This record gives sequence, structure tokens and C-alpha cells, in this order.
Amino acid sequence: MIPSVNKSGSRTIGLLAYLYGPGKHEEHSDPHLVASFDGMSPDPGRDPNATLKDLQQLLDQPVEALPKHTRPAKHVWHTSVRATADDRILSDEEWGDIARRIVAATGIDPGGGEPGCRWAAVRHADDHIHIVATLVCEDGSRPDDFRSGKRAQAECRLIEKELGLHQVAPGDGTAAQRPTSAERHKAERQGRERTAREELRETVRRAVAGVQSEKDFFDRLAAAGLLIRKRVAPSGDLLGYKVALPDDRNKDDEPVFYRGARLAPDLSLPRIRERWSAEGPNRSGSATTEPSAQPAPSSPAVARRRTASAAWQAVLIVEHGNDAVAAAYIAAAGEVLDALAKTSAAHTRIELSAAAWAFERASRSHVRAERGHDRALRQAARDLVRSGPALGRGEDGATTAMAIDMLFFLITAAAHWHAKKNHAQQAAAARQAAEHLRAAYRGAANQPLGALYQRGRHLTRPLRQRQAAVLREALPELAEQILAEPGWYALAATLTDAEAAGHDPAALLTEAAGRRELSSAESVSDVLVWRLRRTAGLPADTTGMVSTDPAVERSAGRAVPSRYKFPRGRSGDQQMGNSR
Repeated sequence: MIPSVNKSGSRTIGLLAYLYGPGKHEEHSDPHLVASFDGMSPDPGRDPNATLKDLQQLLDQPVEALPKHTRPAKHVWHTSVRATADDRILSDEEWGDIARRIVAATGIDPGGGEPGCRWAAVRHADDHIHIVATLVCEDGSRPDDFRSGKRAQAECRLIEKELGLHQVAPGDGTAAQRPTSAERHKAERQGRERTAREELRETVRRAVAGVQSEKDFFDRLAAAGLLIRKRVAPSGDLLGYKVALPDDRNKDDEPVFYRGARLAPDLSLPRIRERWSAEGPNRSGSATTEPSAQPAPSSPAVARRRTASAAWQAVLIVEHGNDAVAAAYIAAAGEVLDALAKTSAAHTRIELSAAAWAFERASRSHVRAERGHDRALRQAARDLVRSGPALGRGEDGATTAMAIDMLFFLITAAAHWHAKKNHAQQAAAARQAAEHLRAAYRGAANQPLGALYQRGRHLTRPLRQRQAAVLREALPELAEQILAEPGWYALAATLTDAEAAGHDPAALLTEAAGRRELSSAESVSDVLVWRLRRTAGLPADTTGMVSTDPAVERSAGRAVPSRYKFPRGRSGDQQMGNSR
């Protein structure tokens, strides 16, 4: 249940005309009172003898009773209270009780013999009511409505529990502005899945990903097809910007522009500038290579490997760095998700876009990010954009799975960080993003891990026994779990490839498992496959790869149905027989 308080009105009759009218887009139906300060106020919606003027005059009486010079210039208090989409439809009686609780909690009409304001609650849709009040009490005093928005939020949390409604996570004022009902109805009429505000926010966020300058930013906005207006000071300095969709027009057929700050708090021009202006020397010490010194990626696959490495390093910072630095990494993780969604193949793009959209809420909190430390992640986002779209197969597709796997752990770390800070909305958003990443990973990983699975199944028994012994030596506490996973075969093939490339498989395993948690992984073996292949510089896609074991490749590269299902339901450990 979401209250939205606005107390800046000056014309009671104007607000009532809107509440009882058809709405800007004919969206209002059966407007009527559900409660009022005295329970007997005239209802222009259902009483043919009552008029808007009657109700307005009744509400404004305490204001009009004051001498003109003492009347508040803006005396109209207004809030809407909206149920969430998955809530049941409440009755008029329930909405009336909710209205009385809201005006009591906010100090508009506290009850208990204290002076209160006059108010009325109007319902013109199934899912919400509007409460209008005039900010002069019956005795001529002003109400104690300080922080009425916060107080309304707190009361709504109690109402949700008592009525068994969806419990909304408490906000902290850092969320992007929600679309208005008029914007939602306009989107429905135009056949849009999202409102213009939401489309613009997503487009601008993607344009920001890894951006290095104002020119770069505005070039990306123009390339995305947006209309742009810049606000320039008399000195010539750029102060801000507005954007619009070419086909989003008002009644005068003019484009509807939105300022960056109205799309999201971190999309104002000053906040965007912070991203690149702080990119000096890497003060966090988290990366061993200066990102600016790295050459531009030669392919999408190279960019995705760099992304996986940057995400790998970032997890440790989020888990153990100071709050300001962790907040910067979390914000930059959002840029990486936006860039990956923009450049990935169609079969993963939907889930990656959903992950980026969900994580947008998790990228902001009251912990102010100390920019500059996040340079490696921002460079990864820049590399992804510069390298261009990736194919869904081959090394591009396999390294996409590798990057998603590493990003999953980074986003999970962000969820834990927000949860520890009691950032309920951000933690929930990060968890939602992680679930979308799981789905994207399945789509990206099936083919490359299927090829590794086939290669691992056809390793000779002595070689498989040797890799199992290496696993038990390096990871004694996890070995039996990994051997029972379908992904063990892919890991065995990877250990064989690493050994053939001159690496110590036991040392690689110890490093890969020891530096980051594995408890949130669906498949520990899958995670270790990507960590080993990234660390050892092994190809992510092994389709058609020639094995050092002559018995391996007879079935290599064939897809595995239902992701690693074993014949007759036997586990990987059972398949090994006496290799234990």
C-alpha cells in the first residue's frame, strides 16, 4: 500500500473537480465519498442534489473564517493511497477505515479531542483513494503535519499487516519517481508495455553505462533516437538536460520532455558527471592493471572476460570495503548489467534486461558512493559497449555465461550488503536481479557446458580418477558434493585442459574456491568451471576442441538435453563407478 502526500495546493475546488471528473484519459469510474471528517459531507458523486461547490465550501469553512492576511497561501493537503497490483479489491468500508487511519496518523485529524482539519476521501477506482483536506483546524490553528509523508508510510505498513495485504518494503526516498496514473493510461492507449518515463529511464541508464564525457553521453542519447534539450547558463556552461521519445506527444502535439533528475535521482547531469570526473588513480587497490592502460577489447568475448575479472575483484570490495567504496561498486555494477543487456544475444537479452531493470533500484541508497574506486567496473561496462553486440554461440556465448556467473555473485553480495544496512527495497531489488541472472545464465551456459560435459564423460577412467583425486586433495569439504553434481564432468574436462596448458589443477581449485563464497551457487562445479577457465586463460567454448586424451572427443560438442541429465537418473558420482 503506497501513500503519496502532496500538500502544496491552493484551490480546493480544482482538486475536487479532478477527483470527481472523468480523469485526463477517462480513467475515473464511479467517483464517490468513502469517508469524511464528519461522516455526513455532501457527495457530488452519488447525491444528485450535492455539488462540488457544496463540498468545497464545507471543507474551506475554517480557512475562510480566518482574516485574509492570516490564511495560508497553499492550504490544500492531498494524498493518494494505492493498493499494490496483487492485493485484493477492498470494499468502500475498508477504504473508509484506511482514510481515517491515515488522517489520524499524519496529524490532519488526530482525534482524541484534539483539533483537526476538515477532510474527505474520494474513491474513483478499485485500487486507490484520494484524501483531500484543508490545512486549518476547526479552532483556527494549523495542524501538526510535520513529516506527514513518513507518518503515512508507517501507518500503511501497519494496515498491510492487519488486512493481509502485500507488505511493501519501507522506502528511503532514493527510488525513482513512479509513473503517474495518467502516464500509465497513456501507455495503455498507445500500446506500450512501459510508460514513456520508464522507457526513457532505461534508455538513459544504458547511455550512461561506462560513459567518459558529456559528448559521449549525448552522442549515445542521440544514437538511441531520443529528442534532447540542453539547459545552458548565460556563461555557456551546461546545467542540465531533458529527453523525450519522438512519438510521446501532449495534446498540442508537442514532445513530452523529462529532466534527468525526474527520471531517477542519479540521472541528473551533476550526478552523471561524478562517474567520470572521479576516475583518477585507483585508490582501492583492487585491480592490478590500470583499466585506462588496457587496449580496447578486440571482440565481445574479450570484453566479457574482462567483465568477469572485474566482477570477481569487486565482490571482495563489496563484502569487505568501507561503505562509500562498496556503494560505488554497487552503482557501477548496475552500469555493467545495463551494458551487458544492451550487447548480448537475443536468447539472453530479455532476462539480462530484466536483471538490469530490477537492479536499478539497488544501485542507489543514502550511502553516498565515493566515485573513482569503481573504475575497473566502469571500464568493463565501457568495453562491453565498445566491443559491440555478441553472438549467442561460440566464444561470445560462452564468455557471456562466464560473465553472468561472476556478476551473479557480485549482485548477491550487493543484496547482502543492503540487507545488513536495512535497505529493504534495495536488498529485495538485488535479489530479484539475481534471479533474472540465474535464468539468463541457464540460457547462455547450456551449450558451452554441454560440450564440456560430453568431453568429461568421455575421459578415460584413469584420467577421471586422477582428477577426482585432485579435487579431494584441494577441496576435501566440497569434493563429495561436487562429484555428485551433473557439472562434475565439465569440471573434470576443465581440470584436464588446465593441466595440459601447464597449470597445477590443485592450486587453481584451491584459489578458485578459497577467495569467494560458493554457498549461493546452484552448481558449485559450474562456478568452478568458469573460475578456472578464466584464471587459466582457457577457451570458454570448447566445441570442436581437440583433447589431449584420444578417447575424449568422439561425442564432444553435442548438446545435452535438460541440462546435464544423466542416463537413468544416475548421479555424476555414481557414473564414475570405482573412480571413488
